[in-house]
Amino acid sequence: MATKLFLATVALYFNLALAGKNDIFSSYKVHGIKLREQSDLKILAELSSKLNLDFWSHGIPGVRDAIVMVSQENELKLLDNLDDNRIEHYLYLADIVKAFDEHDEEISNWRRKRQGKMIPFEDYPRYSEVNEYMELLATQYPDIVTLVNAGPSFEGRDIKYLKISTTNFTDPSKPIYFMDAAMHAREWVTTPVTLYTMHRLVENLKEDDRDLLEQVDWIILPITNPDGYEFTHTDNRLWRRTRSFRPEISTSCYGVDANRNFNISFNTIGVSSNPCSDTYPGPSPFSEVEALYIRDIAFEHLDRIQLYLNIHSYGNFILFGYDDLTFPPNVVQLHYVGAVMGAAIDTVKLSSSPHYLVGNSALLLYPVSGSAQDYLQYVGVPFSYTIELPEFGGYDFRVPPQYIEQINKETWKGIAASARASVLFYRQRYNSS
Repeated sequence: MATKLFLATVALYFNLALAGKNDIFSSYKVHGIKLREQSDLKILAELSSKLNLDFWSHGIPGVRDAIVMVSQENELKLLDNLDDNRIEHYLYLADIVKAFDEHDEEISNWRRKRQGKMIPFEDYPRYSEVNEYMELLATQYPDIVTLVNAGPSFEGRDIKYLKISTTNFTDPSKPIYFMDAAMHAREWVTTPVTLYTMHRLVENLKEDDRDLLEQVDWIILPITNPDGYEFTHTDNRLWRRTRSFRPEISTSCYGVDANRNFNISFNTIGVSSNPCSDTYPGPSPFSEVEALYIRDIAFEHLDRIQLYLNIHSYGNFILFGYDDLTFPPNVVQLHYVGAVMGAAIDTVKLSSSPHYLVGNSALLLYPVSGSAQDYLQYVGVPFSYTIELPEFGGYDFRVPPQYIEQINKETWKGIAASARASVLFYRQRYNSS
């Protein structure tokens, strides 16, 4: 009885803490836009900068709709422009506050039903819970797990990652698989995928997967942007950027799109000069320590990192460079390994979820500059990808917690398949050197 009372009290305080958090979206609506051809995407790109649109999903002409959040003051301008260009649209979400309040309640109920016995990769864990899980693995499995602190975030949170290796990263014949998540703070469902990967490699290694531990070394960073990630839990659920503050640039707008902050074609395309925009790239390349740490990890192990996976949500995409509509020399191999990953996921996906689309990110989605995917490809990582996790109809960023297990398991299938496929190319390169 005392335990039940305690859990009920915790849930009550949790709900009270969340009350009103989503009211900041009361003057916004979300619209779906039916794209016919590439020219429609260009029109949307122009409107994005003028009307400060928040793209939840960019869509693909004739395949998937774009999903866009717009403020009340700019909504009529958006719809008029779409009508003028004969682009069909519809109201996707009329009451954002209600939708996210209900999602918060759904998460609270999920935790309550599980009576406090939450496993981090089965939930939307907070920053401290993620660190606790990594510390636990490093303590219980010291022969294969090392916990590394890359350094502090802008607000002083340690950005930690795991190194998993049977040989303590000393065997040059083993390629490295490097993945990170939550670069965009609001994409909560990306972090459990990284934690589940740790779990499958360390705590629950299947005999069929032993090769993944013995033949590959792993670097797994579950929260790239901890300041933004925590801010989405406490203040603004749809926050995307980092939380850096530069009063000489803006006294009211915080943060930078960390995935536009890398030093490749910096600040040239797919970005905004407005420091309040979600695609503001920052004042200079690597102005954000969060991007800097990704660069530093890459250069520390550049001779052995075979595959980099930048995990995002949502859309069912596996994307590779370059984002300026040019291609790396190994584009055929890139597409092959990406297709292997996507095909493995599709074998176990939900029937209601779209199949994964694989291809160049600028052609499938939109051109951008300064992305992590492009930068790591450019500096020498042979296989550098962005994965956009599954889209479930109508759930967008509000993925119900009961779907986390499905996303983890299907994505793990893709991770395992891409690791095995890329290892073959690494062996060829290593044996010929």
